[in-house]
Amino acid sequence: MSRDPSVTSDLVRDFVAQKRLALAGASRSGKKFGNVILRELKERGYDVVPVHPVAVELEGLACARSLAAIEGGVDGLVVVTPPVEAARLVAEAAAAGVRRVWLQQGAGSDEAVRIARQNGLSLVHGHCLLMFLTGVSGFHRFHRGLWRLLGKLPVEAARA
Repeated sequence: MSRDPSVTSDLVRDFVAQKRLALAGASRSGKKFGNVILRELKERGYDVVPVHPVAVELEGLACARSLAAIEGGVDGLVVVTPPVEAARLVAEAAAAGVRRVWLQQGAGSDEAVRIARQNGLSLVHGHCLLMFLTGVSGFHRFHRGLWRLLGKLPVEAARA
């Protein structure tokens, strides 16, 4: 699954503007990239609900077993799972009324994209969410700066 060239700055801006997000793909060990994204979202003031089939809590946040089990719903879903799980999660998002999905680099699959499009979901895939959050550090800060220089970062994100 490659980077989606059709992703517009409007889709990215709309997704990161949401303040209540679900995240699938963080682990109990705390060593997965999903945990990194979960921590970064939490540090930036997002109300994040980790979705995990068995964990009660991740990174100090109460987990939901499914998207449908999240009280009050969420504005978007970040998927940081192996591609084989992505299609199920996208279908679950559509069924739960979640209209925005971000398939993190490496999490997407052709089937997940097809399901999102069939259900009219706003979809970003093939991009790293951390590239579009304000105040990122380390590698993502360097990468963000490089993209800004090359003109690949949406104007709104480059100003943030």
